Amino acid sequence: MSRRAIPSDAFVVALARLPQVGPARLRSLLCVGEPSEVWESLCRVSPSESTSQRSSVVGKLMADGLDRLSETQRVGLIELWGRAARSLDVSTFWQAHLDAGIGVTVFGSPSFPPVFAADDDPPMVLFWKGDLDHLAGVRAALVGTRRASRYGRDVAFELGRDLAAAGIAVVSGLALGIDGAAHSGALEACAAPPIAVVGSGLDRIYPRAHAALWRRVADAGVIISEYPLGAPAAAWQFPARNRLIATLADALIVVESQHTGGAMGTAIEATRRGGVVMAVPGPVTASSSDGTNQLLVDGCVPARDATDVLIALGRDSVPRRSATESRRPPSPEAAAVLEHIAWQAAPMEQLLLATGLDLGVLALHIDALEAEGWVAQRAGWVERIGRSRS
Repeated sequence: MSRRAIPSDAFVVALARLPQVGPARLRSLLCVGEPSEVWESLCRVSPSESTSQRSSVVGKLMADGLDRLSETQRVGLIELWGRAARSLDVSTFWQAHLDAGIGVTVFGSPSFPPVFAADDDPPMVLFWKGDLDHLAGVRAALVGTRRASRYGRDVAFELGRDLAAAGIAVVSGLALGIDGAAHSGALEACAAPPIAVVGSGLDRIYPRAHAALWRRVADAGVIISEYPLGAPAAAWQFPARNRLIATLADALIVVESQHTGGAMGTAIEATRRGGVVMAVPGPVTASSSDGTNQLLVDGCVPARDATDVLIALGRDSVPRRSATESRRPPSPEAAAVLEHIAWQAAPMEQLLLATGLDLGVLALHIDALEAEGWVAQRAGWVERIGRSRS
C-alpha cells in the first residue's frame, strides 16, 4: 500500500498504538493536526532536536497538548513516541486489522455509533468484532466484582438470561465473576445480542479463561474496544473502558460489589450521564455486597429480578419461565461437586483438587450434572450453565 493510499483512519489507529496513549492522550494528539501530519511529525522527532527545529505539531504538544506533565516529562514522552512511530509501519498495521476481520471507526465518521458520538467523553476510535448494529436498541449493563460469590453469579446469570429473553441487550466487560455470568446468561437466552466492552486489543483476550466466551459473544453480538491490535490489558485502561459501559447503559445494574472497585466507578459514570442505576440487594454480612447495599441506601432502585429492571426501563415484566424449563435437582453428592464449578470454564485438575474426589467418581458426577443441563464440558474443561442447551 503506497503512502498516498493509506487512509486517514490508519494513522489514527497507529497513533492509538503508541506507548502510554489512552483515550485522553489520543484526543490530544488528534487536536494538534491531521492524523498523518501528527504521525510524520513524531517520526521526525530526535533527542538532538532544538526548540527552533520542532514542528508546529510537536510545538503544540509541548505547549498545551500534555498539560499535566512537566516539560522534562513531555520531552521524554514525545521522544518515546518518536522512536515507536519510526518502528511501526502504518500500512502493515492497518492491513493487520483488516486481515483479522476487525472493524474500525473513527469519531466523526458516518459509521461512528451515535450513542458514543453524543457523549461528553467520546472515544476517538473504536475497534469491534461482530456486528456494530447490535448497539442499537435498549441496553442494560450488568457489572460487579470479579471475586463474585455463588449468590452473585447466580443472580447475574438469571438477570442476563431473562433480560436478553425480553429483548434487552446485555452489556458487560467479559471479566471474571459477575461479567462472565451475565454474558453466559444472555447467551443462554438465544435472544437479544450480547454486547461486550473490553480494555485490550481484540487479539489480546483477557482473562484467558474467557476465550470461549469471547468467541461466543463475538459470534452472537459484538465486542468493542478503544485499543488496537497488540494492546495488552493494563489496569489504567479499565476505568476508561468502564465509562463506555456506562455510556451504553440505559440501565446499569450493580449485581455485587465492595465499597470500591470498577463496578462502583461505572455506577458513578452512569449517574453522571443521567442513566438509571440499580443495585441487587445482598446479604448484610457479606463484604462483597457492601457497595451494592450502600447504593440502595443512597437511593438507587433495587433490582431483585429482571422485572424490576424492565419496569425501570418502561418495559413489560418478564414472562414466568414454564415448568418444562426446570431441571431436576442434582443428587446431594453431585450438588456438592456443583458448588465448586463456576460459570467460567475450569480444568478438571482444578476440580479434583477442590473436591478431593477420585477422578472416576468426579467424572461420574459431572456426567450426571451435564445430562441434567447443569454443566457443560469440553476437552477436559467444565463450566456451569443455566438450563439445558438442548
